[in-house]
Amino acid sequence: MDDDSPDEVFTDFRTRHLGGWGVVQIAAGTGLAVYVMWVGVLQPGFRRVPLKLQVPYIPASKAQVKNVMTLMRGRTGDLVDLGSGDGRIVLEAYQHGFSPAVGYELNPWLVRLARFHAWRAGCYGKVSYRQEDLWKVDLSKCKNVTVFLAPSVLSLLQKKLQVELPDDALVVAGRFPFPDWSPCRIEGQGVDRAWSYSMQAQRQHTSQKNENLRPTVSDSNKKLVQE
Repeated sequence: MDDDSPDEVFTDFRTRHLGGWGVVQIAAGTGLAVYVMWVGVLQPGFRRVPLKLQVPYIPASKAQVKNVMTLMRGRTGDLVDLGSGDGRIVLEAYQHGFSPAVGYELNPWLVRLARFHAWRAGCYGKVSYRQEDLWKVDLSKCKNVTVFLAPSVLSLLQKKLQVELPDDALVVAGRFPFPDWSPCRIEGQGVDRAWSYSMQAQRQHTSQKNENLRPTVSDSNKKLVQE
């Protein structure tokens, strides 16, 4: 199945009608002038985040959330959303029985927006939104992970996930797939598509790939004879 290119996906976003509430949420997420002041004055440390690791806030659509939850069907236990934005994935996961459901987000305005959504849904205190750098989060005990991040971030994040996650973990990516992983399932079409990845299967695939690339003893002997 052919995946949509990043350019095609962004074109879909530009032409999609977000509605009044979507525009309000984007404004709240970016923070407009207030957020610029926060970055430039109150939190100069944020400027140390490389540009390619900074992900613009775009609210997940209902279809995207539904596809993610479909891929998580049958799973139980904890769920972690990396780069949780306005928190809707975490909130939906909790309502589907995942507990604890935790979101990690570096933007403080989005963390506040997520907590407001949880309060409005009657789930305040039942889900958790933490203003933390996802690169510093220990994922060694996480069984269910969701991400809605840019391709440049996913190419680096897959290394962290493969090192830290347990074998029985499932990772679901929305909007963009991991560039070097093979999904076990795909749900949805176009910009609403989501991909799920079994860590055990992914490690086996990586191990087999490395084994195929490893030179044999006979190959090494041939090289020595030629030298």
